[in-house]
Amino acid sequence: MQTDVLIIGSGIAGLAFAIKLAERQPAVQITLVTKADQFESNTKYAQGGIAAVMDNVHQSFESHIMDTLKAGKGFSNVQTVKLVVEKAPKRLKELIDWGTPFDKTTDGNWDYGLEGGHSVARILHHKDQTGLALEKTLLKQLKRFKNIHFQTELFATELLVHNKQCYGARFLDKQEQPLNIQSKVTYLATGGSGQVFSKTTNPLIATGDGLAMASRAGAAIAHMAFFQFHPTALALKEQNPVFLITEALRGMGAHIINHRGERFLFRYHPEGELATRDVISEAIFREMQESKLENVWLDCRHINHNTLKEQFPNIILQCKKHGLDVFTAPIPIAPAAHYQCGGIKVNHEGKTTLNGLYANGECASTGLHGANRLASNSLLEAVVFAHEAALAVAKEIDRFEFLAGEESVKRNDFEKPAPITMQLIHLKKELQKLMYQFYLHKSLDLPLEPFGAEIDLIFSKIKHITLHHKESKTLWELQNMAETSRLIITDTLYE
Repeated sequence: MQTDVLIIGSGIAGLAFAIKLAERQPAVQITLVTKADQFESNTKYAQGGIAAVMDNVHQSFESHIMDTLKAGKGFSNVQTVKLVVEKAPKRLKELIDWGTPFDKTTDGNWDYGLEGGHSVARILHHKDQTGLALEKTLLKQLKRFKNIHFQTELFATELLVHNKQCYGARFLDKQEQPLNIQSKVTYLATGGSGQVFSKTTNPLIATGDGLAMASRAGAAIAHMAFFQFHPTALALKEQNPVFLITEALRGMGAHIINHRGERFLFRYHPEGELATRDVISEAIFREMQESKLENVWLDCRHINHNTLKEQFPNIILQCKKHGLDVFTAPIPIAPAAHYQCGGIKVNHEGKTTLNGLYANGECASTGLHGANRLASNSLLEAVVFAHEAALAVAKEIDRFEFLAGEESVKRNDFEKPAPITMQLIHLKKELQKLMYQFYLHKSLDLPLEPFGAEIDLIFSKIKHITLHHKESKTLWELQNMAETSRLIITDTLYE
């Protein structure tokens, strides 16, 4: 199969890029591939919204820039932060023109939300399901273009690379038969890797596939030590993924309390519930260690009930499904893996260190987030970099040619199926538990060195299976999770 542009991933980073490029180059053939259905992505689960300065009179670019840099703890790229913040109004206006139903107040102004780390309310949102609204809007826009072709249920396994030039990717189809798609330009929008942890808000598809592929192909990777945990995930035993409770609820005035009913966060930071996610997550971990309990609580009982019903209907519904009434009792919460701040290193046009390979969204490291992502900056980053990458590809696509090279990694032809029973399930759970303990130790300043040897041991077990059994989607996902985990641990130990 051949296509001019191959996009892997169907969240906001992939969809926005496809639309932007198709607008500028209607003759260029664009193939958008996803490993699940076209609707499943991390974007779909984003609750809070998009941070943007829509009115530079009452708000300011400078304050959004400073809030982002402060959250990033000195590891953000200042020029990237300025680029994203200053381009935000135009990109948001496009989303609005495309039909995104951001909420407004009764007088017709934007209903800005406030989230932790933001000095002012600047979050555009659609109730507590902003990502879902965006996904629907972008998929609807996609139908305008005859040169965009959607392929579902194709699982990417390897990038095709020759002399540091990416010329497509290798896939497994629904029957787990191999398929090569050659392209002039390959664009990774494969999302994050939260599934490497036993507790995560990420969907089951978030197994670090794009990151692992790029790493194996030799692309530069950056900032993998920085993985953000969200402090307020619904704390229920043996649930994966866990349900995220948006930060906007704390912006509305919800309190985080311990088993004694105390608002303990002020012992750790003067901003309490409105401190950044890393600060609150670490404070909760310490409180859990001290109390020897597996959760703390989010208390909404004092907030106006009508306001809660209007602004957070899905949270109320999801809690109710688990027998929790947010109006009469506090919600049990605990931190869960939420966002991969590092990833495939890209420049301001989304270009990686391999020719012809671009990356955007959670799988990429643009320099925006640094050590800790500021709330509601991720959807913004994806749409801004989708635009910048589309401009670059539209200009340069004519100079690229199809290559006929060798695959970067040769696979064996064993007919023996992988043991996709208890062995793989056990290894996956072992890996996830190890990584959650690793992050817990990191948050509590406990020794991390033993984790290096432990992840190498798990990785070698998985590698042994891949060398002696027929490849499968399940086996590849587990291998990608192990590759990602090793990158996180290695980068943390030697940062």
